[in-house]
Amino acid sequence: MSAYDIEISEVGPRDGLQSISTIMPTKDKIKWINALAAAGIPEIEVGSFVPAKVLPQLADTADLVDHAATLKNLNIAVLVPNFRGAQNALKTRPTKISIPFSVSETHSLRNVKRNHEQMLAEVKQIAEFIRTFPIDQRPKFEGGLATAFGCTLEGSISEDKVVSIAEALMEAGCDEVGLSDTTGSGNPAQVQRLVKKVWAAVGKQNLTGIHLHNTRGQGLANALAAVETGITTVDSSMGGIGGCPAAPGASGNIVTEDLVFMLESMGLKTGIDFEALFEARRILAEALPNEPLYGFTPDAGLPKGFQRAC
Repeated sequence: MSAYDIEISEVGPRDGLQSISTIMPTKDKIKWINALAAAGIPEIEVGSFVPAKVLPQLADTADLVDHAATLKNLNIAVLVPNFRGAQNALKTRPTKISIPFSVSETHSLRNVKRNHEQMLAEVKQIAEFIRTFPIDQRPKFEGGLATAFGCTLEGSISEDKVVSIAEALMEAGCDEVGLSDTTGSGNPAQVQRLVKKVWAAVGKQNLTGIHLHNTRGQGLANALAAVETGITTVDSSMGGIGGCPAAPGASGNIVTEDLVFMLESMGLKTGIDFEALFEARRILAEALPNEPLYGFTPDAGLPKGFQRAC
């Protein structure tokens, strides 16, 4: 655990940008990442190692990892869809690589064109590959349990199935698993229940993070439920940009600015400076002038007399 109560993992440069048609120039991404790091964001998911023809928005991920590695005290996360993506990722020096494993097999086939058996084979191959590197050069390997709270293609998802796949991912060589509400279907009671079930199966130390979407306006409520249960890392996206292209109607991540305000106003330390965070938002807005940015806190400002947790 870090010196902070809750760690924010900013996923805007990956999850945010992959879902919009605008391709942000690399120089603007670097400026944005610099500003996010300067605000105290401890982890940034800078991109994804997918083919450029699939997601041209993320074609410069390797360059972004190289740049982020020059920033102090920053964990660098990337997403990989398969073994080939992991090979390319490990040519750089990310701190963490995540692979999306959709509990909904229908979503898995649409998202990464592989069924569960094929995805487990990919996970095992990646884990074996990582172990060929010296210990101090191995990134943390996370299996992301996508569509864990519901799927726009299959509907409701069995919680027992989520648990069994979490166990399979750990057995296949993942260092940890993460819960993802890819379609914004979850509710607070479900979040608390599923977190506890996965903990009981794989251990509390092997599930510390959650990725939530605000598709139905439940994002902050679900984040609060996760934090109160004991989750210590929450993904969010500046301005709430993002979503899953493979899940119809699954729009919007939690707004980083609103999440940080909620946590800090509760007395939970995030280590994030609001003035610097708002400056990062300004940089993002200038780089994406035709894209809507969401969030109440940036518009309303901080309450009079507000102080960060310390």
